[in-house]
Amino acid sequence: MVDFPPRRKPSRKGSMADVPKDLLEQIKELERLFTVDQAKLKEVTEHFVTELEKGLSVEGGSIPMNPTWVMGYPDGYETGTFLALDMGGTNLRVCEVILPEEKGEFEIIQSKYRMPEELKTGDSEDLWEYIADCLQQFIEYHHELEDLEQMDNKLPLGFTFSFPATQQFIDNGVLQRWTKGFDITGVEGQDVAPLFEAAIEKRKLPVKLGALINDTTGTLIASHYTDDTMQIGCIFGTGCNAAYMEHCGSVPKIAHYNLPPDMPIAINCEYGAFDNEHVVLPRTPYDVVIDEDSPRPGQQSFEKMIAGLYLGELFRLVLVDLHDNRCKVFEGQDISKLRKAYSLDASFLSFIEEDPFENLSETGELFSKELGIKANKPELELCRRLAELIGTRAARLSACGVAAICKKKNIQSCHVGADGSVFNKYPHFKARGAQALREILDWPKGKPDPVDIRAAEDGSGVGAALIAALTIKRVKAGNLAGIRNTEGMI
Repeated sequence: MVDFPPRRKPSRKGSMADVPKDLLEQIKELERLFTVDQAKLKEVTEHFVTELEKGLSVEGGSIPMNPTWVMGYPDGYETGTFLALDMGGTNLRVCEVILPEEKGEFEIIQSKYRMPEELKTGDSEDLWEYIADCLQQFIEYHHELEDLEQMDNKLPLGFTFSFPATQQFIDNGVLQRWTKGFDITGVEGQDVAPLFEAAIEKRKLPVKLGALINDTTGTLIASHYTDDTMQIGCIFGTGCNAAYMEHCGSVPKIAHYNLPPDMPIAINCEYGAFDNEHVVLPRTPYDVVIDEDSPRPGQQSFEKMIAGLYLGELFRLVLVDLHDNRCKVFEGQDISKLRKAYSLDASFLSFIEEDPFENLSETGELFSKELGIKANKPELELCRRLAELIGTRAARLSACGVAAICKKKNIQSCHVGADGSVFNKYPHFKARGAQALREILDWPKGKPDPVDIRAAEDGSGVGAALIAALTIKRVKAGNLAGIRNTEGMI
């Protein structure tokens, strides 16, 4: 998760009048590199549709298009008390979600636990032990008067495991690959559910794993729970992803289950892997460096161009290149702090874009404080423009995934529930993405947007709890497709 500063009201108009010719030429070159025009947006989207279809096929493709075994939306009348565990890139969150009898309502209590950096590249057992410890602390605090081992009914739990996983069942998940800075040996290719369940059983916790979900699927379900026009769930944060509801008959790779063709099933796209073959995305030399220097070169190509984890690094690489090889920005200054990889995150760009002053004084102070660099006014203007270009490109490309799902499903009008630090906090991200959607889908001017991207409900907390509730509901109805272990669910 990327931490952003509080939003400020922008008032600056900006001017390039005092920017020297050599810097202006570099700005024009950066505009050429980072601008994605309407024709390119449409080209990317058309290829995206093809790749979504390929991911659903038996042969598969770069985009995994993982069936989640979430078979339909909630109706708003689900009831009960559920636990949700949210394992993200920065924090571990434990929630207790109460679904009352009122339609579409919920109550939530939650606690956050910092995910220690050493766990992200450490031992598998240490990871699951830490998660179980946090879960135990939460339950003991909120159920302190109850003897945990003697609780009659186990609490159903939805586990938001926000990493690419293949699911043969809703209560299992084989990790395809680590993302978000995690690289723990011995877990990729393994079913993470038994690893988690073993740590729970060791502590005799009154918990039953009801569903293993991705945060994007949870976003889709939680958003639809409160707004039934939501048809797509998206995450634009440290990573990027989308989920939507498909018909089983349109998913050839699960045809052997012989499910009714019109039965709905949520698909977790994992489309950060779009265009790993580098066919259509407008990559710059800086994008190539980010990919080659990453832990997994050749993977997550789309994500590396739009996700919060990489925006600051793009910005940093450009400035170092300009200093070393092009127009000598920050000439004569020590830029050693700027040379440190991933020393800048998306919040750095966000701060620059929100600087309300004509002289970019706050940006100048930021460079001085964080990097020890005294930037002059023309250099600050270049930095401001570069931040705008990187932020705008990310927002415009992000719209291609949403547009591709709409085109594939022939969705003419819907709400899209979006979550993630970049969507919620990066300045102008929503407006820039909406403008790109208009250009891709050729909507008439002057009318409300038929596809409206809105802030989502809490997918990794409420969404996980809802999916656990839906799973129990299915068991009671005898619809056991994609459920491995029904013991203790009813």
